[in-house]
Amino acid sequence: MSDNQPLGPADYSLTPRFAGPPTFGLLPRIDEVEAQRPGQPIDVKIIGVPFDAGVSYRSGTRFGPSHIRQSSKLLRPYNQATDVHPFSWQQVADCGDLGVNPFNIEEAIAAVEANADEARKDGAKLLTLGGDHTLALPNIRSLYKTHGKIAVLHFDAHLDTWDTYMGAPYTHGTPFRRASEEGLLDLERCMHVGIRGPLYGKKDLEDDSVLGFQILRSDDYQFQPLQDIVARIRKRLGDAPIYISVDIDVLDPAAAPGTGTPEAGGMTSRELLNSIRGLQGLNVVGAEIVEVAPAYDHAEITGLAAAQVGYEILSLWAAQKKGAEAPTGFAADNLG
Repeated sequence: MSDNQPLGPADYSLTPRFAGPPTFGLLPRIDEVEAQRPGQPIDVKIIGVPFDAGVSYRSGTRFGPSHIRQSSKLLRPYNQATDVHPFSWQQVADCGDLGVNPFNIEEAIAAVEANADEARKDGAKLLTLGGDHTLALPNIRSLYKTHGKIAVLHFDAHLDTWDTYMGAPYTHGTPFRRASEEGLLDLERCMHVGIRGPLYGKKDLEDDSVLGFQILRSDDYQFQPLQDIVARIRKRLGDAPIYISVDIDVLDPAAAPGTGTPEAGGMTSRELLNSIRGLQGLNVVGAEIVEVAPAYDHAEITGLAAAQVGYEILSLWAAQKKGAEAPTGFAADNLG
């Protein structure tokens, strides 16, 4: 193997997928990469955080990382939708799971932030597999230290900018309020996508706007062409450093039943995947996939969707490394 050739997934022609390594996309573990490519950079690190002490309804997302990995075994090394090779254009390694205190949320948040700092210190990008949405806050805190104010592109059925639950300030429904209050966010560049369902009151929306977010609702995908929606997203994000946060409940329960707070009327997997593909060429500096709860899944429907989301994010970074431009029809200047 050339020193410049990334260590990729297991050879599917020699190893049956169902018998392959228990890593994301059958990719190598970080220790394997370090042993076989000593001194060579790792471009992307994938880490699971099996934590769900911040959930407000159905628990079980602590088992999300392993479920996403199990569901990722069918991923292949060429992305035909974007003409990208996500595993050979960059070195990707699976770092396993980070064990954090399941009984102390603030201690867990501190551990996730410290781990993110350590994982990124050599310039690697970090894809986090959750776990619940509490994880967004420590990951954004870490990115802020490197990039300054962050533009959050948040795919979710819910705003996650509530103040407290039961008096608790750190939960899966509060990370973006805390991040905004701490001055971590670019208030002109953040956006929620896929919002739907009932709220506690209209003030939820008013508070959310002050915290720096614009909203694209799930229903917008029914009434507007996809390319116009993606153009709106790109125009909002601009050239800011972007954190992609995907709560799998952004999808309709028909496409993702395995989650803790399902809401009817959600996006299709096709809409979500194409929205992420349309980000090619933007400055994405980190990402997460959260709220996968396998106990409520069926036939790996949710896990498969989450795995494909991860694949598209890895494809964005591979294209970013190669300097690939935005797909035709998705440029922000197409929007009048």
